[in-house]
Amino acid sequence: MKLSRREFSFWGAASAGSLLLARNAQAATTITVNGSGGSLAKAIEDLYNQPFTARTGIEVRSTAPTSLPKLKAMIETGNMEWDLTEMTGDDLIQAARNGWLSEIDWSVVDPKSQLPAVAKQKFAMVTATFSTVMAYRTDKFGGRAPQSWADFWDVKKFPGGRALQDSPVHNLEFALLADGVSKDKLYPIDVDRAFRKLDQIKPHVVTWWATGAQQVQLLLDGEVTMGTVWNGRVAPLKRENKPVEISWEGGALQPSFWAIPKGAKHPREAMMYMNGRLDVDKAVEFLKLSPYPGFTPGLMEKVPVDVARTLPTYPENLAKQYNYSPEFWADNRAALTQRWNAWLLK
Repeated sequence: MKLSRREFSFWGAASAGSLLLARNAQAATTITVNGSGGSLAKAIEDLYNQPFTARTGIEVRSTAPTSLPKLKAMIETGNMEWDLTEMTGDDLIQAARNGWLSEIDWSVVDPKSQLPAVAKQKFAMVTATFSTVMAYRTDKFGGRAPQSWADFWDVKKFPGGRALQDSPVHNLEFALLADGVSKDKLYPIDVDRAFRKLDQIKPHVVTWWATGAQQVQLLLDGEVTMGTVWNGRVAPLKRENKPVEISWEGGALQPSFWAIPKGAKHPREAMMYMNGRLDVDKAVEFLKLSPYPGFTPGLMEKVPVDVARTLPTYPENLAKQYNYSPEFWADNRAALTQRWNAWLLK
């Protein structure tokens, strides 16, 4: 059928109007993405959130921190605030078991099927890998560098205050490593042995930290000479020539995940956002700021060697770490947290 000029103009205007309406409808949509927050929030906003909004018209609101109890509360009240949330492996297992998550539509998240199978689960996508490791002041030990958890426990050879997370997670494993247990024999955890070893370091722990910012501030302020940190918190300090270094020996390697809570208001838009996080060029730029590599296709081929050496998945670093067991902690975290809290009060 041949259209007249008047008819063509009408349909052209109608088509443009439809596109405008669709754009305005998307612009009215805001997804809430819950993550870890901290110093990387601006990088995420610049590299991912703003380009996603420019491309789709969907606004992104970032919140922090991640919290399984808050997710549970929102599920129970039916007032789901998040469309997408970052999760640890053991939190993911618990949330999936309790029916708190929606299945991922991989035709939206990964339409070209480029992600490796290890990154794709029924209820989540691996967004990054990270390690909890020992960090230390390089200007405090006369040129000596602590390497192991045995060194962390050795306050005579390496004097000064210590900082550990206020959680049994990782600390029980670190205690066993300090006590001579090999990294492939950590699970199931010998809990009594771990707490006996923690008794030795407890008097020297200045602070039981709760946030990522607190980890590094304790080191920068000189309140402690050694502490546990997330590996990505140290890279910015080293770029500023701060006297802080990491030991990868006995680090806890684990993935983090993106998951969509049951009852999320905008699940499809959240999955579109997940797809936007798979841009390889942006992933390379992000790694220069934050050494938390994911499984973005083609990423490792594009990462500069000097950046690759700072990553927990770099072969030399990987070989020194143990594989954290989310299954153990999903099954035992509640009981061990109660014991941990009671132990702290002794």
